[in-house]
Amino acid sequence: MSDQLRKIKRVCVYCGSSFGSRPEYVEAAQQMGRVLARRGLELVYGGGRVGLMGTIADAVLAENGRVIGVIPHALASKEIAHQGLQDLRVVGSMHERKALMVELADAFIAMPGGFGTMEEFCEVLTWAQLGLHRKPHGLLNTAGFYDSLLGFFDHTVAERFVRAEHRSLVVSEEDPERLLDLLGKVQTPKLDKWIDLSET
Repeated sequence: MSDQLRKIKRVCVYCGSSFGSRPEYVEAAQQMGRVLARRGLELVYGGGRVGLMGTIADAVLAENGRVIGVIPHALASKEIAHQGLQDLRVVGSMHERKALMVELADAFIAMPGGFGTMEEFCEVLTWAQLGLHRKPHGLLNTAGFYDSLLGFFDHTVAERFVRAEHRSLVVSEEDPERLLDLLGKVQTPKLDKWIDLSET
């Protein structure tokens, strides 16, 4: 199947464990959850009940959608885990969490968030750069949250630290509907596979 006809069934969303300073962030998480559920797409996320993480999960569930949460035991035991999910997977470490989320998902979206959101999104993006997978990546640029990051990505290309074809791995949109449309149409460039996932 060509990338143009990509069939996305599960979307991994990385986002903040807090609500942030703007009501737009919460509204975007609610809208993204509703859109995923209404399109019949499953949400894969970090399994938390707090912040934007809990908001998007609750929005999917409210529309009778399906949610898979993946959370390390250390966080689940602190009662941060969302207990209302159909499928909550408790793993041993953050590394296991990230690997399982990548395995489960067909596409990746970063919503507003902090260091954890950036780390998880950039890691899976790096795996695509290394040729370990060919799944699409998107930034939900709510209220211009990712303008500076997108500018930085362009700067890395201008300074010849990132190739243009690698920069093209990331699409961005402010509207969840349009972002999902973009992800379904992404033509991921075929990149050389430098290493195997087991070596990371």
